[in-house]
Amino acid sequence: MDYFLIIIALLLCITGIAGCILPGLPGPPFSYLALWFLQWAFHPFSIRFLVIWLIIVIVVSVLDYYLPIWTAKRFGATRQGIILSIVGMLVGIFFTPVGMIGGLIAGAILGDLIAGRSLSEAFSSGGATVFGTLLSIGLKLIVSGILVFYTIVEVIAFLIQKF
Repeated sequence: MDYFLIIIALLLCITGIAGCILPGLPGPPFSYLALWFLQWAFHPFSIRFLVIWLIIVIVVSVLDYYLPIWTAKRFGATRQGIILSIVGMLVGIFFTPVGMIGGLIAGAILGDLIAGRSLSEAFSSGGATVFGTLLSIGLKLIVSGILVFYTIVEVIAFLIQKF
C-alpha cells in the first residue's frame, strides 16, 4: 500500500508542476496533496510542517488569481484588455509555453486597443499584464518546486530505509 501511495504522490508532483504553467490546473494544491499521500503512507512530516505549507499554498493560490489582474489594473489595463489577455493565453497554450506568453501579450494589447487606448498605453498595460502573470507563475513554480523537493527527498529516504 505504501508504494501505491508513493506513486500517487509522484504523479501529483508532476501534475503540480504542470499546473503551475497550464491555466486551469491548480499547481501548488496538487503538489501539497502529494505531501499528504506520503503522510498517509509513512508519516514523514509533522502536523506543524503540513499546516505551514497549507497556509503558504492557500496564499499563493489566492495571489495566482489576483496578482495578474492587480498589476494590469495598476498600469491602466482595460476590462477588454484583461479578458482578451486570458483568451490569448488560452489560445496560445495550444502552441507552446512561448505561444501562451505571446497570446497573453497580444490579447492584452489588442483588448486595450479595442477599448480605445493609444498604442503606447496598450503596450504599457500589456506588459504589466504579462509581468503579473509571469510573477504569479513564478511564485507557483517556487512553491510547487519546494514541495516536490520535500516529496522526492522523503521518498528516497523511505526507499533507502526499506532496502
